[in-house]
Amino acid sequence: MTAREDPQQATHVPYGFVEWFRPGEYERTEELLPDLIASGARYVRTHLSWAEYLAPGGEAWYDWLIPKLGPQIDLLPCVHYTPPSLARNGRTTGAPRRLKDYADFVDHVLTRYGRHFRSIELWNEPNNLLDWDWREDTDYRLFCEMIGGAAHWARRRGWQPVLGGPCPFDAHWLNLMGERGVLDEIAAVGLHGFPGTWDSEAGSWQGWQRYVEETRAILARHNGDAEIWITETGYSTWRNDEIEQARRFLEALAAPVDRVYWYSWRDVPSDIAVQEGHWFDPRHYHLGAVDKANRPKLLARLLMEGGVPRVRAVCELGRPTLVRKARPVAVIGGAGFIGANLADSLLADGQEVLVLDNLSRPGVEQNLDWLCRAHGERVHSALIDVRDLGALQAPLADARAVVHLAAQTAVTTSLEDPVDDFEVNARGTVNVLEAVRRAGTDAPVLFASTNKVYGGLDDLAMVALDDRYIPEDEAVRAGGIGEDRPLDFCTPYGCSKGVADQYVLDYARHYGVRSAVLRMSCVYGPRQFGTEDQGWVAHFLIRALSGEPISVYGDGRQVRDILHVSDAVGAYRALLCDIDRVKGQAFNLGGGPHNAVSIRMVLREIERLTARKVPVAHGPWRQGDQLYFVADNRRLEAAVGWRPRVPWREGLAELADWLRAHRIAGDARRRALA
Repeated sequence: MTAREDPQQATHVPYGFVEWFRPGEYERTEELLPDLIASGARYVRTHLSWAEYLAPGGEAWYDWLIPKLGPQIDLLPCVHYTPPSLARNGRTTGAPRRLKDYADFVDHVLTRYGRHFRSIELWNEPNNLLDWDWREDTDYRLFCEMIGGAAHWARRRGWQPVLGGPCPFDAHWLNLMGERGVLDEIAAVGLHGFPGTWDSEAGSWQGWQRYVEETRAILARHNGDAEIWITETGYSTWRNDEIEQARRFLEALAAPVDRVYWYSWRDVPSDIAVQEGHWFDPRHYHLGAVDKANRPKLLARLLMEGGVPRVRAVCELGRPTLVRKARPVAVIGGAGFIGANLADSLLADGQEVLVLDNLSRPGVEQNLDWLCRAHGERVHSALIDVRDLGALQAPLADARAVVHLAAQTAVTTSLEDPVDDFEVNARGTVNVLEAVRRAGTDAPVLFASTNKVYGGLDDLAMVALDDRYIPEDEAVRAGGIGEDRPLDFCTPYGCSKGVADQYVLDYARHYGVRSAVLRMSCVYGPRQFGTEDQGWVAHFLIRALSGEPISVYGDGRQVRDILHVSDAVGAYRALLCDIDRVKGQAFNLGGGPHNAVSIRMVLREIERLTARKVPVAHGPWRQGDQLYFVADNRRLEAAVGWRPRVPWREGLAELADWLRAHRIAGDARRRALA
């Protein structure tokens, strides 16, 4: 019974990944394999290069690689690439001068490694000039004799030969393989296709259903028992559209085939030439489910969280819907902590909201699901990335207002990858502004900036008390940091947010965009998935409620004015209501002097709320960390009448209750199920 007939596989066919492990990649193989298996993959397809095997060190490499992979996962080796010294054209793409040499090498592979796999693929993309030089074999007679003989011998010895997939799909070529007798010896036929990355952009892609039907008709004439496998498909996230990669993955799994190999698990490093003549094509370097630094993209994260059902559920959240004509408020980053709370507030007042988010932060899809369940059809979602200007333009064309909250939010991450930090925060913000400007709808734009635009505030003289720092300057101590404070961008994060901050103000001056900026201090509250790098109040509570130690960087006396998310939402809504009076201006936004707390003070309050001592480990100070920041909210209060209303202890208790009910209990259930 094939996978497509098995009721246990009714939801999707089994899948695996393609990874071209290169000689010497011992460490990469060791790192990659456990995660690949944890993703739910049943198969891995890799190449066993004849040319590399006979090169110095090649035999030792494959002696290590094949026994490493085979016992842990169902392995499909693809045997291709002629040693140039044996090839008729002197290149790895050429037919060997003695065609039987290929069959002899396959026989050697089966004898040496055959206990580690059941199927063996014979060549890769034989109608592609980069893999098979058909200029020297225009009628494919050499190929058919070479592959037919190897397939016959492999099958006779008890292995399943797989015919390398044509790319692009070519029914005439496949039928020729049948007429020449090659298909008689094949247990499975491979198909290749990259819809949305190469095929569809060339206007040639006709869909998996069409290609499978044509393949099945050919097999019916020549070998009706052969299975059909998608041996190579994928989607490049070079435009940062990770949700589309997840959708294309599901499309491949829905194809009427027996198994699918997704290309690939990890991005190829940009210093490796993938194919001759394609070194600078960015699409080749972003096909992985995780990036080159092994950070999971959306597809990998969802697979490891809950497998294909999890991928399907999240993709369903972003399914485009046809609705009545509406001009929603667009909340960019609307599945995030502040964005979800703002969206909920607007929706509760009967407004329509468009949530734009790339779901890159783990857990935020829960916020989007919550919004959809609570507010139904008035929630519209577009799962896109702010780095993709083309994708932004259509959903923002009908927005009556835009609140831009999406960002790379961690100083530590910006130090590790300043280019990505710039692309998200600076370029992403310019993309939002451009999309609104080009729409010509006069929609107001509010931007979430940060207190980090004021730098480290190193010139402020401080007094160190027992549990906090306070400024020597009485005026600053009484009122906080005002907007007249000189800008001093520090760390890549401060620079990227500062650049974005200034672009938002400049678009108001030069293009007439009705935009304003809120330079935020620390916001906390329900629906926050805090981490060590961002959202420290929630992170501290999550660790304490879970009975885990808390890491504090520095001495813990640094002071922030923490602001409850309901008050932050109130500030954004107040600015939207009075946008014509506040456009072109920047305002500081925080809890103010009455909610100014040190880390030590928050830890004491957490211990009171949890009735337990919290173990704390101290680490070195982090770059760009301010000893003291308290926002002077008086300009914002004068402009729109806003002021914070939730006292910090009351807000902290509310967040603890929410986390107990929604985060800690859920984590406990997941651990129990595991």
